[in-house]
Amino acid sequence: MTNMTAVAAVDRRWGIGRNGGLLRPLPPDLRRFKALTFGHTVVMGRRTFQSLPGGRGLPGRRNLVLTRTPERPLPGAEAVSLPELLALRAPEGGEIFVIGGQSVYELLLPHCRAAHITKIEADLGPADVFFPNLDSAPDWRLVSRTETERYEDTDFFYAYYERVL
Repeated sequence: MTNMTAVAAVDRRWGIGRNGGLLRPLPPDLRRFKALTFGHTVVMGRRTFQSLPGGRGLPGRRNLVLTRTPERPLPGAEAVSLPELLALRAPEGGEIFVIGGQSVYELLLPHCRAAHITKIEADLGPADVFFPNLDSAPDWRLVSRTETERYEDTDFFYAYYERVL
């Protein structure tokens, strides 16, 4: 296991997206995501990278795109292979955050030590990408959760999971 941490927002069915976008962008969650990841390294797949505002890396973070085709240009990001990523260590005081999408979560979750999950207490309709259900995974445990918050008509809370060693 490396020093990676997953970050995702999920609905009741652990859906994370539809048609290349988030199911329900929540400004409080987006601010929290920025606060968690700013100044650190974020790892994503090509489709997640292309869905970012302006199709560029996130400002204030080292952006790594896990890809098998590193020759394509990635404005504001670096292409990495899986072996390169797994050999990477965050700088002192830094973290490596896995930020999507589904195939990247599935590939890297076994290498993560923790997960910050925003749980939206609604079924947000038909998702076409999902995060693995940590509540039913025997090697993960819920460590803490916040009180439920509301943004407009959406209830959500923040959950923190750790891998059971």
